Amino acid sequence: MKTHFTETILAVALCAGGAAAQGAAPPSASGSASLGSSLYSQDDQAKRAEAYTDYMMGVLAARQFEASGKSEDADQAIGYYQKALAVDSDPAITERLAEVYAESQRTSEAIRLANSTVQQDPNNLAAHRLLARIYVHNLADNSDNDAQKQTIASAVEQLQAVQRLDPADIESQLWLARLYGFQNQPQRAEEQLRSILNHSPDNEGALEQLSQLYLEEGRPQDAITVLRDAAGSSDDAALYDLLGNAYTKINDNAEAQTAFQRAVTLDPDEPSHRHGLAQAMLANNDYQDALPQFERLVQMEPDNPQNYLRISQIYRHMNELDKAEAALMQAKKYAPGDLEVLYNEALLYEAQARYKDAIQVLSDAIAGVKAQQQEGQPAPSALEILYEQLGMAHRDAGDYDSAERTFEEMQQLGPSSQKRGELLLIDTYRASGDIKHAIAEAEKARAANAGDPTLAVTYAMLLGDNSQVDAATKVLRGLAVNGQLDRDTYINLAQVEERGKRYSDAERDANAALGLSHDPSDKESSWFLLGAIYNDEKRYEQAEEMFRKSLAVNPHDAGVLNDYGYMLADRGVRLDEAISMIHSALAEDPTNGAYLDSLGWAYYKQGNLAEAQQCLQQAIAHDSGDPTILSHLGDVYAKLGQSDRAEQIWEKALVCWQKALPADYEPDKVSELQNKLKNIKRHVAQRSPSGDSRF
Repeated sequence: MKTHFTETILAVALCAGGAAAQGAAPPSASGSASLGSSLYSQDDQAKRAEAYTDYMMGVLAARQFEASGKSEDADQAIGYYQKALAVDSDPAITERLAEVYAESQRTSEAIRLANSTVQQDPNNLAAHRLLARIYVHNLADNSDNDAQKQTIASAVEQLQAVQRLDPADIESQLWLARLYGFQNQPQRAEEQLRSILNHSPDNEGALEQLSQLYLEEGRPQDAITVLRDAAGSSDDAALYDLLGNAYTKINDNAEAQTAFQRAVTLDPDEPSHRHGLAQAMLANNDYQDALPQFERLVQMEPDNPQNYLRISQIYRHMNELDKAEAALMQAKKYAPGDLEVLYNEALLYEAQARYKDAIQVLSDAIAGVKAQQQEGQPAPSALEILYEQLGMAHRDAGDYDSAERTFEEMQQLGPSSQKRGELLLIDTYRASGDIKHAIAEAEKARAANAGDPTLAVTYAMLLGDNSQVDAATKVLRGLAVNGQLDRDTYINLAQVEERGKRYSDAERDANAALGLSHDPSDKESSWFLLGAIYNDEKRYEQAEEMFRKSLAVNPHDAGVLNDYGYMLADRGVRLDEAISMIHSALAEDPTNGAYLDSLGWAYYKQGNLAEAQQCLQQAIAHDSGDPTILSHLGDVYAKLGQSDRAEQIWEKALVCWQKALPADYEPDKVSELQNKLKNIKRHVAQRSPSGDSRF
């Protein structure tokens, strides 16, 4: 609020003494007193002139405090204002003093004085604004729920007064709408925001709040409609940016990409629009188009590590691991201790099969987080993520003992990590072939959490792995509610029955799951399972029909693409088509050992032994204990005439078959492998030394 004082600061600063000599009267509350007024005695006029001078000195000291931030400057301003108030109780002086108290974090004094001003003058807009600002600021410092509610109520009261006195103050109205939301009054918040938009249809703050309100209320289409209508009648890039964010929150990445692209077109030099576009492209699996956007962002923000990190992730997904590492080192340069960067560094090393390096990075990151953890405080959520990845790195390296210890430590992080760590420990026992230990651990977990359906399913699937199909299905059918099983339980039943070679039962339950599937993604997974069952039964035409239905819903489903391609390759039919499908699967997951094995086997069937050898060696680097992959590589070596290497690999495959889970054990393949070994041993024994083809 402008007062007589603020209008004459410069004049008083230049000739303060002259003002008193001329008998200049200090301003009244209305600022209307005239110089030399006969209403005041000469003595009163002198005191008011003194108050006037103290006020002016307080203003100058307050400005000095604003510039320096020094408490002594605030103290000086407060002292001058207090001296002025001792002579003249003008609300303008009280208001100024309250401002200094607020700026110097003396909140209680600021509130007391501002309330005093309001009591003297209920229409003092500046005092209402000050109180509103103080209460809003205090929200961030108040963790007590009841006190916070009272602070919000006080802020609302002051903001309502501001709105009454100054209907054009949009910023205060936006805060009022936000606080209505905090008070769980969405209808009042919506009315407030709609009122703003009636007068200012393209107000970004109101549009952003209103769209967020709709999203929180489960009304995404309303949010999009509001923003789309506003953006459609404007060439404001910020509105398209908000529209893109709204689409992102409902996972409509294609529309989000379109909105962000429009924002970039309208304002190509604003990084936030390009960030939105690049992230939408990533979410839409559009890696080729996302890459140049992040490269442009690197030029715009050369010190931002996130841009280098995203480039690294894209290259890792594209299996261009050297480029991924180069970009990651740039991210690490600008954010050497950033946990997301370190986590991605470990993922990259795992993709390169550099498990020792990955383990070192993760171990160092865990030690760093622990060193910063305050004693007695709960473990940061980042620790759980790091522990999980460290355990998986140990597993991928074949060090199951270290993986088990890691997941046991993870369980000690707190209640939220205990269950996750336990499930990972159970799965590690399973992955190592120690199915009895896995079942025992699952039984112990179930005893401690008898009503936990996740543990029941885990236990049932382990029983299925151990070929205890009847016991497994009994546990799963025990999950029925009012005699009815849900879709997921039918899926689990079908998987257990398929692994137990009870194909008619598996087909029945997979179809039951399909009957309960309404969402396209649910149908897709049911068709995928049916395709696998038909493939096991060698009903290839029906299997292909199911796989094709599944791919029609999700053409990028790597699991379907791999299984369909492998089914063709294993039969030696339509090999070009099989290779194309498996390549598509690897585009989604470039370091998956099973997918690399499928591609290698397809090349073997095609007679392309060099490519087959390369793919299968890569597969073993990521999954060294899979007997099928080892057997396939042995076949390649035998075909290449490298009998000794074939014998060595087949021997290892045979050992791995003996460690396989009972449900995975395939007697026919083991028998075939044993015959191959007998034949090759006989062949090697019959060779003369000069004919040795060892490489």
